[in-house]
Amino acid sequence: MGRVFVAGSINMDVVATADRHPKVGETVAGKQVLYFPGGKGANQAVAAARLGARTTLIGRLGKDAFGAELRAFLGAQGIDLGSVREADTHSGTAIITVAAADNTIVVIPGSNALVSAEDVAEVPLAKGDVAVSQFEIPLPTIAAFFARARGAGSTTLLNPAPAQKMSGELLALVDILVLNETELGFLAGVELSEDDSATRIIDVARKLQARQDQTICVTLGKRGVLALAASEELAVPGREVKAVDTTGAGDCFVGALASQLAKGVALRAALAFANAAAAISVQRMGAGPSMPTAAEVKAVLSAG
Repeated sequence: MGRVFVAGSINMDVVATADRHPKVGETVAGKQVLYFPGGKGANQAVAAARLGARTTLIGRLGKDAFGAELRAFLGAQGIDLGSVREADTHSGTAIITVAAADNTIVVIPGSNALVSAEDVAEVPLAKGDVAVSQFEIPLPTIAAFFARARGAGSTTLLNPAPAQKMSGELLALVDILVLNETELGFLAGVELSEDDSATRIIDVARKLQARQDQTICVTLGKRGVLALAASEELAVPGREVKAVDTTGAGDCFVGALASQLAKGVALRAALAFANAAAAISVQRMGAGPSMPTAAEVKAVLSAG
């Protein structure tokens, strides 16, 4: 069985809940303020670890109260934190407003901006492992991480969010790209919406493919998942659930997918598993704490 190595961000999510989002310049009364461990890298690592994968997180924390709290939480999930270093700045922080199950997010990178190629230089990657990253740490660090991973025979999995342009060289290092339709449209330079057909989405994914053997997975929320695996097209239907908080749903999907790939599960089954895990996560508040266990996901899959 392979391991999951996640190079990425670690944040404290400060969540304010309200009946509706304020307009620009407007103040609305909130209901409560909550503090949740988050950051896309940490969320993905928590998801993978809770689902039974041996998981290592590579990143940085500030020398502040949030940093100490985040380290304690992540360690309690069974994640290897030997590659999480301290930085002389504040820990990453996300300010999140949740209203009617939708969210707005402002992320302040803090220590995440200091994750460097040196941080990934000695990670013990091997054949069968899965190397995961996302766009909340510097892109040159991701490129260095994936170059090492591919040299070691590991599978590279990139979640290019929050969306930003990347080089063709970085894209070519990616074995599996996981993104939503908005991010796909941004990277491909076309307009996509939630109303676009599966055929159009797959066509755009095909244009974005950097290598013939590259897999592109497009998460579509309640519509499920579409994937272009080399030249094969895969579809996983969505699950109807009552969403409470969608924060971290995409990260749950990524971590769950990585956990299954590290176990040698075939892509189609791994996608169905990840889709079920994400459907569970949106029914709970918070990002990191909302990640399900393997038993919970198996129960959902068994129920159909």
